[in-house]
Amino acid sequence: MNMRILKDYCVGLMIDFQEKLLPHIHEHEALIRNTEILIQGLQVLEVPIMVTEQYTKGLGFTVEMLKRLFPSFQSIEKIAFSCCDDDQFVLKLKALSKKYIIIAGVETHVCVLQTSMDLLEKGFTPVVVEDCVSSRKLKDKQVALARIDKSGGIITTYESILFELTRFAGNETFKAISKLVK
Repeated sequence: MNMRILKDYCVGLMIDFQEKLLPHIHEHEALIRNTEILIQGLQVLEVPIMVTEQYTKGLGFTVEMLKRLFPSFQSIEKIAFSCCDDDQFVLKLKALSKKYIIIAGVETHVCVLQTSMDLLEKGFTPVVVEDCVSSRKLKDKQVALARIDKSGGIITTYESILFELTRFAGNETFKAISKLVK
C-alpha cells in the first residue's frame, strides 16, 4: 500500500471556523493564519475544499478571513457534530470520490474527532492538520489527536502536507507553495 498522500486523491475539509466559536478557541489567531496558508496551498494544488458550519443560528458563519479566500464560497450547514451524520455532506464527499480527507477545524475533540472516526469507518483516511485544528482547551485537542492517530488517521502539519502534495521542487507549484509557507 502506498503511504504517500497524492493530491489527486485528496479533498480538503474545513470544519466549523465560525464567528462566535473562534474567539474562545486556544491560540485562535495562529489557527486562522495557518488555515489561511493551508487553504491557499490546497487551492494552488487544485485540491477541492469542502466547508461546514455547525448550527449557524447559534455559532454564526465562517469567519471572513477564511471566507474571502474562496472565489465562490459555499458551505454545508449541519447540526450533527460529525460531518458524516449530515446527508448533504456525505453525498458531496462520495461524489468527489477521494480517499484522503485533509482536515482543519474546531473543535478537535468534538466535530473533528467524530468526523475522523466516521471517515475511518467509511473507508476514508482522515489527514488531520495539527496546526490547523484546535479546541477551547489544549488538553482536549491533544487527547483527540492521540485517539485519531491511534485509530488509523494521519496527523500532519500544514507545511508538511503541502510539500507532500507538491512532490517536486523547481516548478511553479513549488514556488507558489514555498512563498505561502515562508
